[in-house]
Amino acid sequence: MIRISVDGMGGDAAPKPICEGVMQALQAYQNIEVTIFGDQDKMAPFLKPHDRLKIIHTPYALDMAEKDVIKVYRTNKEMSMFMAMQYVKDGHADGFVTAGPTQAVVVGGHFIIRRMKHMKRVAIAPIIPSYDQKGRVLLDGGANTDFKPEHLVEFAMYASVVVKEVLKRDKPTVALINIGTEDKKGREFDVEVYKLLKNHPTLNFYGNMEPKDVVTSEADIFLTDGFTGNIVMKTMEGTAKGMSMVLKREIKSSLFSIGAIFMRKALKNLKKSLDASEIGGALLMGFDHIVIKAHGSSDGFAFKNAIRQAKEMAEAQVIQKVKDALDAYQENNESTI
Repeated sequence: MIRISVDGMGGDAAPKPICEGVMQALQAYQNIEVTIFGDQDKMAPFLKPHDRLKIIHTPYALDMAEKDVIKVYRTNKEMSMFMAMQYVKDGHADGFVTAGPTQAVVVGGHFIIRRMKHMKRVAIAPIIPSYDQKGRVLLDGGANTDFKPEHLVEFAMYASVVVKEVLKRDKPTVALINIGTEDKKGREFDVEVYKLLKNHPTLNFYGNMEPKDVVTSEADIFLTDGFTGNIVMKTMEGTAKGMSMVLKREIKSSLFSIGAIFMRKALKNLKKSLDASEIGGALLMGFDHIVIKAHGSSDGFAFKNAIRQAKEMAEAQVIQKVKDALDAYQENNESTI
C-alpha cells in the first residue's frame, strides 16, 4: 500500500479542491492510503468516511502570500504543510503532496525532509506538454538561480531515473536549453555544463536545444538554470493561453460556418493537451522523499493527478534508485581522482 501525506489547507481555494482531489484519488487508486492535515471542521463538508483515509486536525495554515516562511516555520511547526511533511520524514508516509506556496514547500523541504545525499540543490521539475503528447521534464523551473555546472548534472541524473522508471522510456535523453545548438554557444556556465553532460558515463546527452524547439524536440529532459527555466515555463503557459484566445475568437467569427464545428473540436483537444490539470503538479527533485507541488489554483481533478504522480513515484521506488545512481557516480569520480 502506498501512503500519501496531504496538506489539506494549501492552495488558493483550499480546502474544497484538495479534499475533492483526495476523494477522487481514493476512488481511482485502490493501492493508496491518504493522511490529510488541516482544519477538520473546514474540511468536513468535502470529505467522506473512507477506510483508507485518515484526518489529522490542525487549525493552522500558511497564507499563500506569506513572505517570511522561515520565521513562520520557526514559530509554528503545526502549520498543515509542515505537519504533513514531518509525517513523511518520520516514516509514516511515502510521499507528500501540496498546492501551497512554492517558497514554503522549498523551505519546509530543506528544514524537515532534507536534501538527498549528493544533491546540493533542489529543482522544480514540471512535466510540460509536447507535440507527441508524451510530455517532457523541464528543470529547474524556478527553485534556484544560483547553480554550479555540477548541480545540473545531478538534476539530469535524477530526471533520467524519473523518465525511465515513471514515464517508461528506456533511454532518456537530456537536452541543455541554450541560445544555439553549437557546443560553444551560451555563457561560460552553459559551455561547462555541456562538457560535463557530453562526457558523463551514464547520461544520454542530446546536445544543446534552442527554446523554440521545446514543444517539438525529441529529447526527454530539458535542463537549465532556475531563472531560464522559469521564463521558458511561463512563456509556454502564456503562449498556450494566447493560442486558446485566438482560436475562440475565430470560432465566434465563424459561428455559422461548417468549419466552426471542427474548430470547436480542435479547441477542445488543444485545451486538453495543454491543460496542466491533466499532469497534476511538479516534482521537487533533490529531497530525500517524494515531494509534489500542485498548482495553487488546482481543482479536484488536478489535485487527484498530483496524488497519482506521488503514487507512481513511490511504486517505481524512484528515490532509492536515484540514490543508488548518485552513489555509484560519486564512487566512480572519487576512484578516478
